[in-house]
Amino acid sequence: MLEIIPMSHAHLDAVCSIENECFTIPWSRQSFVDDLAKDNSSYFVAVINGEVAGYAGMWHIVNEGHITNVAVRPIYQNMGIGNALLCKIIDTAKTLEMVGILLEVRTGNYAAQKLYAKNGFILERIRKNYYAETGEDALIMWKELNNG
Repeated sequence: MLEIIPMSHAHLDAVCSIENECFTIPWSRQSFVDDLAKDNSSYFVAVINGEVAGYAGMWHIVNEGHITNVAVRPIYQNMGIGNALLCKIIDTAKTLEMVGILLEVRTGNYAAQKLYAKNGFILERIRKNYYAETGEDALIMWKELNNG
């Protein structure tokens, strides 16, 4: 059974493991510790039968959300977990009365682009050479939230 719950320090070993599996330049454990301590961030984990299968995070910047990461352990990918995490982030942004949510995604990450588009994110612009380790461009995607 899938549960989406707030991330806590108890989840950090699993989150860092997922981070290392999914990203060429993973965030450090300290980066997650720092973000969890901030009032302007929201992080969630997807738990299946007691195991952390994925996580997602968002910063609150004035009245906008900025998705930091959405990652799912490879053995759990293509099971709807990324979508469930993204929906939780969107619901949180709506609850916080944000006007919209922004994210960056690699031009080559077609699976993530498809997930974001399915959830109403649209391409706003391209940031050239955004990812320093590869020089890959980032697609900047935006989702307008109608809170009125």
